[in-house]
Amino acid sequence: MLDFPRWKVWGVTLLCLLGIAFAVPSFFPASQVERWPGFIPSARINLGLDLAGGSHLLLEGDTSDIARQQLETMEELIRTELRRASPRIEIGEISTAGGRLSFLVRNPAQADAAREIAYNQTQPVGLGGQRNWNVNVVDTSRIVMVPSQAGLEDALDSAMNTAREVVYNRVDPSGTKEVTVIRQGERRILVQVPGLQDPEGLKQLLGKTARLDFKLVDLSAQPTAQRAPVGSQFLPYPEGPGGRIAVKRRAMVTGDQLVDASQAFDQTTNEPVVNIRFDSQGGRRFAKVTQENVNRPFAIILDDVVISAPNINEPILGGSAQIAGNFTVESANDLAVQLRSGKLPVEFAVIEERTVGPELGAESIRLGGIASIVAVTAVITFMLVTYGRFGIYATVALALNAIMILGIMAVFNAALTLPGIAGFVLTIGAAVDANVLINERIREEQRRGRKILDAIETGYREASTAIFDANITNVIAAALMYYFGSGPVRGFAVVLLIGIVTSVFTAVNVTRMLVALWVRKKRPRELHI
Repeated sequence: MLDFPRWKVWGVTLLCLLGIAFAVPSFFPASQVERWPGFIPSARINLGLDLAGGSHLLLEGDTSDIARQQLETMEELIRTELRRASPRIEIGEISTAGGRLSFLVRNPAQADAAREIAYNQTQPVGLGGQRNWNVNVVDTSRIVMVPSQAGLEDALDSAMNTAREVVYNRVDPSGTKEVTVIRQGERRILVQVPGLQDPEGLKQLLGKTARLDFKLVDLSAQPTAQRAPVGSQFLPYPEGPGGRIAVKRRAMVTGDQLVDASQAFDQTTNEPVVNIRFDSQGGRRFAKVTQENVNRPFAIILDDVVISAPNINEPILGGSAQIAGNFTVESANDLAVQLRSGKLPVEFAVIEERTVGPELGAESIRLGGIASIVAVTAVITFMLVTYGRFGIYATVALALNAIMILGIMAVFNAALTLPGIAGFVLTIGAAVDANVLINERIREEQRRGRKILDAIETGYREASTAIFDANITNVIAAALMYYFGSGPVRGFAVVLLIGIVTSVFTAVNVTRMLVALWVRKKRPRELHI
């Protein structure tokens, strides 16, 4: 017991001081913390929706567009693969009428090869041997592809999972707001943003699918024409004559090939713009198209609205481009966030909206604080009355435990929720369990006739095994709650996980250090515990 090395004393002390240092900013207003020098820790605990207030939105996706998107994607795949075939397979115009894709193979002898290529573009779904498309040959030379029901259901599930990720990245691009974004049922997503009292900006951010396309302008089309030429379409263009412009249906490059988007300023006009950068494939395609269409205009299209139609003055070979369109700094930044997070595969409508005021959170914090004070007072009183000096050491460990929990939560930008306060109170109440086990084991060793040092040493050694075993099971339970839970359950699990780790550290290592220093200094002849 006396052999508690100096390096270990310094290590335990340093960890405790770090925990205190990281906890301190959470006790001061954010405005004051921002003025602190840069070398001082400034991370603070985030408050959850139930404590800080905020916005609650329930979104419902319009999934009717998923089948159309599947048809468009498959059409592009089929065109590309048939052109790449050796020998090349010539086909007639591809039809997507009636929710199915069909095309005529000009050379009937190549029908089987065309069907094989079409079949290879389909994917298995589930474990029953089904595929996402059914492929058939009709009248010896027409290939017909129909989305299967299993394929549609799988596409819906995949689209909603993607949408959840996109919504999360738009709402919390930095990953520090501790927002809640979860699926509810097949077509709904719940969004909760702590601290946001005005949901209008959030609704606008989530109301756009942010589908970005680059398409060539069809110069042969007349703006006053009723219908666009074959292979083209009219799209809204607020800056153009008649408020619309004709563009080719096929996109040169799409936003799916973006790797970055950021708000910037045009070097010539100093107007806010959005700089975008493509991946290697998108950069090559963009370079090829601009090389082949110098001195022709192309349209930059966001959610089927043309926001700009610049002229291709020279090939754009760097894999980067710039979007200009009468932006403000805020709107350019919002567009950059939307493009960077990816497009929403479905459109969403807000079907439920609530704003939670901070008054409820303030009352919850007050009541939670009272509960914490009562719990701490009761535990301290019990330990002091029951164990005397060892109860004082347990009290010191308890105080350090509470502070270190707050410090670690601040470091990881964890959110404190109302269930988190419950987990905090529970952790405080259970934190002294380890000291109770240690102290009772020391008493038992004394009754067996061991000397003071042997009793203390054996008590800590034997009790530590039981302490670690018991807390491992608690860690497993808390980890499972965090992994499978969401919202309030996760808030409770986070505090519980951190509290288990810090309570074991303080109850075993901190109290052992304090006892070792006391024994080494006083050399007591009697031990009252």
